[in-house]
Amino acid sequence: MTDKSATIQPDHGQPATLIHLVDKESFTEWLAGRPAGQRAQLAAAKFKGEAGSHALLADGDGWLVVAGVADAGALGPWCLARLAEVLPGGAYRLAGAEGVEAAPALLGWALGQYRFDRYRAPPEDLAPRLLLTRHAKAITPALAEAAATALVRDLVNTPAEDMGPAELEAAVEEVARPHKAVVRVTKGDALAQQFPMVHMVGRAATREAAPRMIELEWGDATHPRLAIVGKGVCFDSGGLDLKPSSAMLLMKKDMGGAAHALALARLVMGAGLPVRLHLLIPAVENAVSGGAFRPGDVLRSRAGLTVEIGNTDAEGRLVLGDALTRAGEESPALVIDFATLTGAARVALGPDLPAMFARDDATAAALEEAGRAVDDPVWRLPLHDGYREYLKSDIADLNNSPSNGFAGAVAAALFLDRFVPEGTDWAHFDTFAWRPGAKPGRPKGGDALGLRAAWGLVKARYG
Repeated sequence: MTDKSATIQPDHGQPATLIHLVDKESFTEWLAGRPAGQRAQLAAAKFKGEAGSHALLADGDGWLVVAGVADAGALGPWCLARLAEVLPGGAYRLAGAEGVEAAPALLGWALGQYRFDRYRAPPEDLAPRLLLTRHAKAITPALAEAAATALVRDLVNTPAEDMGPAELEAAVEEVARPHKAVVRVTKGDALAQQFPMVHMVGRAATREAAPRMIELEWGDATHPRLAIVGKGVCFDSGGLDLKPSSAMLLMKKDMGGAAHALALARLVMGAGLPVRLHLLIPAVENAVSGGAFRPGDVLRSRAGLTVEIGNTDAEGRLVLGDALTRAGEESPALVIDFATLTGAARVALGPDLPAMFARDDATAAALEEAGRAVDDPVWRLPLHDGYREYLKSDIADLNNSPSNGFAGAVAAALFLDRFVPEGTDWAHFDTFAWRPGAKPGRPKGGDALGLRAAWGLVKARYG
């Protein structure tokens, strides 16, 4: 991503090109006040103030930008994103009263300049677009959220060959370092003893991709404990219940939950929130080899519950079960987990809406409201007790994959619920972590979906 300091800076009257924002209702009045030459340019360009359109106009010895938005009086986070993608490099400021309302749009301006260029050279003519703003206090939080989103995108976009469990561990270490957070990694024989389901899911992988539990702790031990858990399946072949190639193609993104969890942890530490942070990432590759766990196997979990394997492709809930058990041992005030867990959630809600499950109605309502406020919507699905019977096994405490095909996202959430201590405030995000089509500020590829909603709740509760 473009250096964030080069995208937004305080406005101290530096030379800059003006951006005028209009909508369909205000365009006619704005147009009437422009010189005849500019009106002629706009007529030639057939610009009518429609949202997403823009025009460059000669203005004395320089030029200006006029851009259409949905509502010039209520700027959302993505209204400037398209401009940040397409305008020539240079410095810009919003004209007039528009600058007063610009704070929510800073995020989109920064993310409009995101590029994933690890495997190709960036365009030679790609120069940063700098937005000057009078909202000096809004710059740091906007750029922090942009950087957190870019972190999710970078991690998810990176192929599994370069983003295995070891590389995910290195990413956690890199985030921990500036905040002096403590990172502990459990692997090998210790993993098999302490986190048996994580070990079993990942044991078929090569030595370089050996499974591990990554834990980060930060903050004053006397503060409320916040546990953040992320599914870190760095590639999911489906195991012996092998996925078809078409379903395997995007499985580099199956560690998207871990990417979200790590990004949220960085936001928490960066803001210095008064919490005792506990990040947990079970990092594995669900591979196929002679060591692969099998359909019909019975796994023993950290919690002591036994799990019959109905499908090796339902592995994410297994590694999360051990991680949630570990999180619950420290009596957290709040547990949030992220996972690219089920296709059923995508069938129900599509790619843009993470399925959100929560035990507490107030927590669920706060997450929904936080998502609406920042245009990062989530949709609550029920932890319906009547479906708990879907998890029954004839020979173990649980089955990891109901065979009836009903309510797959709900059944997966209910499975996780068994590993969270009773009475714990817990929210679970079943997110896609991927954008199949581009939108302004949101390119095709890995993306953070539900991250800013969760951050809104955490900030409101502990900020």
